[in-house]
Amino acid sequence: MAQKPSIPKGTRDFSPVEMAGRNYIFDTVKSVFKKYGFLPLETPSMENLSTLLGKYGEEGDKLLFKVLNSGDAFSGVDYDGYKVGEENGKRFYNSNALSLKVCEKGLRYDLTVPFARYVVQHQNELTFPFKRYQLQPVWRADRPQKGRYREFYQCDVDVIGSRSLLNELELVQIVDEVFSMFDIRVCVKINNRKILSGLAEISGHPDKLIDITVAIDKIDKIGLDAVKDELRERGLDDAAISVIEPVLTLSGTSAQKISTMRGILSASEVGLKGVDELEELFGLIETSGVRQEVEIDLSLARGLNYYTGAIFEVKAKDFAIGSICGGGRYDDLTGIFGLPNMSGVGISFGADRIYDVLLGLDKFPKEAVSGTRVLFTNMGAAELRYLIPIAKELRLAGLPVEIYPDNVKLKKQFDYADKKGIKYLAIVGENEVNKGVVTLKDLTTGEQVEVTPAEIAEKIK
Repeated sequence: MAQKPSIPKGTRDFSPVEMAGRNYIFDTVKSVFKKYGFLPLETPSMENLSTLLGKYGEEGDKLLFKVLNSGDAFSGVDYDGYKVGEENGKRFYNSNALSLKVCEKGLRYDLTVPFARYVVQHQNELTFPFKRYQLQPVWRADRPQKGRYREFYQCDVDVIGSRSLLNELELVQIVDEVFSMFDIRVCVKINNRKILSGLAEISGHPDKLIDITVAIDKIDKIGLDAVKDELRERGLDDAAISVIEPVLTLSGTSAQKISTMRGILSASEVGLKGVDELEELFGLIETSGVRQEVEIDLSLARGLNYYTGAIFEVKAKDFAIGSICGGGRYDDLTGIFGLPNMSGVGISFGADRIYDVLLGLDKFPKEAVSGTRVLFTNMGAAELRYLIPIAKELRLAGLPVEIYPDNVKLKKQFDYADKKGIKYLAIVGENEVNKGVVTLKDLTTGEQVEVTPAEIAEKIK
């Protein structure tokens, strides 16, 4: 018996209807990106592991999909060199080190690190500030669950080669415009990594910044008490946690939060710099007429190591799902590839989660996910000679048109149109050919009218 076909966990097939919805998302975000002067870019699915490792933190490195070297990758490997112990005749090996011996490449984890690699490689060909958008899949060996996949698309927009906070403002404006076009209410949460660095400093643990950010980045998932427990596990004492905790629960207006943080971080130069940047950014946002809710969230950390300034996270207000958009400022991501002091900032739209939100809230425009607008019936050779030129003119006008390929009973052609959700049926029989018309039937209302070929386009728009 043939094995039942399947696909890897955490991956999905997309039907024509689903693809129509996804393309609506892609087309919408691209249209907004272009308005702000961003240009398209693509990078390979695979990157050298040397490019990827160490850029996403310890937990991120664990989620990298490694690609086995071509051919017999294990040929000539000295396994004894990776042996770490033996017990009851069973040998134990350093599997991570061994994997790096037989795997030199990996599937990209995100689009930002490959972008930084691209900028360094092509720096002499680019005009800075360089603004690019990129819509491609990424892969993470995560545990599959609702809203979390192992293969998913990101829609990234980044500008590199400028430290101006105007860039951060434009990213907020892009988020505002995209989700307003989707008719999705969102909250844009903003923090600054310099504030978190200042917190680590005044808590007495400046060397624990990564530990602190990794822990507090989970606060929405596991709650404050669990975050405090994890901070203890990562080496912070209760005195240090007591410094951090009030910041995680800080409430009030943006101005009130900024004022409070100035007091808390008065002894930290880097922390105060973060407060200054946050205050300046919110001043710009207030002048821009952004429609969506924007708030300071001092518990926002973003777990990726390369962020150094403003950080963003966007959540849907009317649908329970994780972050649907996020990003931030990175001052020296290109430095690890040999091009220091090239500051950049960007955000990434999670297309798959946005799809789930649009579907869950029934926000997909009907015209966006519909395919064929009108189906011409096939009643014989003479009728085909009459209708083929008509169908051609409609397609030239940009309208999606089908001709049923076989001369079969009209009911079967009706059923085909109905199952595909085609709104109009264009009936062309001997009588229509003789009169020089088409009988146009609206399959949603049942209305049926005779129209000339020149009138069809206006009727079916």
